[in-house]
Amino acid sequence: MKTLWITVGLSIIGGVGTALLADVFLNERFAIVGSFVGLEYSLNEGIAFGMRIPGSLQFILILAALFFVACYARKEATTFLSQIGFGLILGGGIANVIDRLSDGFVTDMIQVGTFPIFNIADSCITIGIVLLFYEMVVRSRGA
Repeated sequence: MKTLWITVGLSIIGGVGTALLADVFLNERFAIVGSFVGLEYSLNEGIAFGMRIPGSLQFILILAALFFVACYARKEATTFLSQIGFGLILGGGIANVIDRLSDGFVTDMIQVGTFPIFNIADSCITIGIVLLFYEMVVRSRGA
């Protein structure tokens, strides 16, 4: 379980830290790979990919999801990979909650093609889900 909580902590630091840096330093789009990949400051009032849900309901749903994942992780995070996966999901979710509590928005800054702008915390959540899915597939095959 130590790996889980270290991953949660690092994900929170990365998610909140990059959001703060974007708030302070990212005034205009910064191209990384031409117009395809770049850093672009964006404030997201919604949840995943800008989907909007009324404020109080949105916050309740986010906290309920984090609570569910934390409870499930206590039981299911038995391998190194599952601890990393759950840690990334929890840390990314908590980082986005902290960011939202600070100013009412989540700061997004990573732009790839025409995909909605996202942040490091969103990346942590997505990578965590991919790791858990991978482990589930490997386990089901008995490998």
